[in-house]
Amino acid sequence: MPRLPESFLQELRYRCDIESIVSSYVQLKRRGRTLLGLCPFHSEKTPSFNVYPETQSYYCFGCGAGGDVITFVRQMENLGYVDAVKFLAQRVGMQMPEEGLEDPAGQLRQVILEINRASARYFHHLLVSPQGRPGLEYLTGRGLTVKTIKHFGLGYAGGEWDGLARHLKSLGYTESQMLAASVVAPRKNGGVYDLFRERAMFPIIDLRGNVIGFGGRTMGERGPKYLNSPDTAVFKKSRNLFALNFAKAAKEDKLILAEGYMDVIALHQAGFENAVATLGTSLTSEQSRLISQYASQVILSYDSDEAGQKATRRAIGLFDQVGLKVRVLQMTGAKDPDEYIKKFGAGRFKLLLDGADNAVEFELEKLRRKYDLETADGKVSFLKEAASLLAGIQSPVEREVYLGRVAQEMEIDKQALALQAEAVLKRKGAAQRKKEQSDLKNFMQLRPGEPQGMPRRGEQLTAAIAEERLIGLIYKNPDYAAGVQQRISPEDFTDEGCRRLYELLCQRLQAGDSLEVTALGQQLEEQDFSRLAGIIAASSGVHYTKQEAEDYIAVILRASKIKTKEQLAGLPQEELRQYIQSLADRKK
Repeated sequence: MPRLPESFLQELRYRCDIESIVSSYVQLKRRGRTLLGLCPFHSEKTPSFNVYPETQSYYCFGCGAGGDVITFVRQMENLGYVDAVKFLAQRVGMQMPEEGLEDPAGQLRQVILEINRASARYFHHLLVSPQGRPGLEYLTGRGLTVKTIKHFGLGYAGGEWDGLARHLKSLGYTESQMLAASVVAPRKNGGVYDLFRERAMFPIIDLRGNVIGFGGRTMGERGPKYLNSPDTAVFKKSRNLFALNFAKAAKEDKLILAEGYMDVIALHQAGFENAVATLGTSLTSEQSRLISQYASQVILSYDSDEAGQKATRRAIGLFDQVGLKVRVLQMTGAKDPDEYIKKFGAGRFKLLLDGADNAVEFELEKLRRKYDLETADGKVSFLKEAASLLAGIQSPVEREVYLGRVAQEMEIDKQALALQAEAVLKRKGAAQRKKEQSDLKNFMQLRPGEPQGMPRRGEQLTAAIAEERLIGLIYKNPDYAAGVQQRISPEDFTDEGCRRLYELLCQRLQAGDSLEVTALGQQLEEQDFSRLAGIIAASSGVHYTKQEAEDYIAVILRASKIKTKEQLAGLPQEELRQYIQSLADRKK
């Protein structure tokens, strides 16, 4: 079967949200960051079927069925791979690519990444040269150290119209390739000019260490204050975050979400290495899902102006949808984290973080300011909106606590407020059921597929577990892969399934390809894909470190030296004696 272009599969994945598709077949209930329901592939009374919106995958801990949205439709509708893709493409109005064609998008993507890396090096070299003095003075004037500047790979775009373009031409890149990378723009009379000029440059790096785009802060009066790379074949502003490549390695199970590049860099320099920022746009649902892969809690650290507060309220709603706990930083005496740390120091900012309000407290405080609580009308309006807010709290215990607190504050009967919240819940439930019925009409009659058997591990259970965890670690931290590959090869794996998965992940990373489940599913047999889905499910919410990678490698390498019964039977007498002696020495 010819492979479908990955650019097509990626777009299909984003249009076919797995929660929406699976909900048309299975009744799902949210449980924290995941969705839970009765498995459609085997008979069960206790739900064990999990959907993971952040990775767009599913896995059943009862029967081992797992995969992505394409696999799910294949199993439910008893379709082949291409037919399942056609089924989903038709649902969202996408045109299927012509069969038998090569994927030029993948080749162009690799060239764009090379151009971006070369551009980042050019900008950084310029920054530390005499020509880059304006940029260096700006960055150091904002309190950044040379170490921080190097750590983030910051640079400077000079005032020349085509300085970068000429440099890239000298490396062999064409104008059309530069235009595809969006580091230049076309002139009206032919030729190109540099997109970024007279700006301090902030390279945007993905989780694999690739430079995928840039942000530039003007040093002059021309153009917008901040200019960001437009979307390209390797960069989508709505699907990436600044500094996540560093923040994901932080020990804390929470991320700080700030508004801009300088806020994030200042936070990292002050020791808060779990800070990230959006890329010149409001927070998107894709970004909230991405954050949920690396944290169970997010602290919103937006500017204190009206625009920042509006962005805060929007972000709270998006994070609630993916089951993340939200706290909101309230800063007084400074408009943003960068200014606050400069004025009051990192110690005071740490206290501010520790005392941040949760999302409910933040919203209630906004309502208190909105109404005059000294009047009857103001109090009634506040209580109606508060009841609607509290009805949205997922945890019954947390909802009960806040109902009591608000009722006591407003000096009314708690039962009356609870009844108001219950009425809101009923209205929301009716609207949801109506939506589900409408979605069901868009799908054909259900035809459950055959149950998928649980994958069998090799005889060496400890090694198999270490192998699975190493695969999960690479999937979540692709930038660790290069170091892992230097220590261990596919031949060292004792479990054949894990060996195949490890080999595929390494091959794709070396080729600069993504590890999104939809792309992987095209290259994996159904059993291996289910195995991978289980590994991804087990790694949900887990934060791996490089030391853990070393520990898994050590276990795998030890196990690789242990011979199987078949291998022992085929050893010559002298080699068998030496092997037995080595085991005895190891026990000593």
